[in-house]
Amino acid sequence: LQGIIQAYKSGITLQGNTTSLGRWDFSGSFFFSISTITTIGYGNLSPSTVAGRIFCIVFALFGIPLNLVLLNEIGQLMLLGVQRCARRLEEVFHWQNKASFLMKTCALVTGLLLFLLLPPLLFSDKEGWSYDEGFYYSFITLSTIGFGDYVIGMNPDRTYPSWYKNVISLWILFGMAWLALVIKFCINILE
Repeated sequence: LQGIIQAYKSGITLQGNTTSLGRWDFSGSFFFSISTITTIGYGNLSPSTVAGRIFCIVFALFGIPLNLVLLNEIGQLMLLGVQRCARRLEEVFHWQNKASFLMKTCALVTGLLLFLLLPPLLFSDKEGWSYDEGFYYSFITLSTIGFGDYVIGMNPDRTYPSWYKNVISLWILFGMAWLALVIKFCINILE
């Protein structure tokens, strides 16, 4: 039994001696890197050697601050885009406060669609999860809670496209930047 558990943790399925879960292929490694530097830490994959653990510590020490800088820059670019659109609307339609409110509302709705409402449809298709489970996974991931009860690409009975984990990794980065802006906006309202 211990051998089976260790094999599963290494990515070997009972259906054959393959690493169909793709844990340490490029997509799996990229996903692991993203979950490390975003501090999500699902807990489903970790380095098993001393050298791997040391590398992970060094990688995280540099990667986490760099990721925070990246997320801040992405968030600022998103905010700048919203502000530019609002100014353009003000110029074209001579709206004052309406343009800013309209653009903030559009940015919120667009973000809700791209990062919280549409991804569960993809997860339903690729993972076999219900929409509720996909929505839960989306929020738990983007908020960096990362319980690990739902993790993409881990079902040995499913075949995942090669692009899947890479696209989800990018979704995580942009979604975290968007959610950080929403949380910052909520903090401003509360203050």
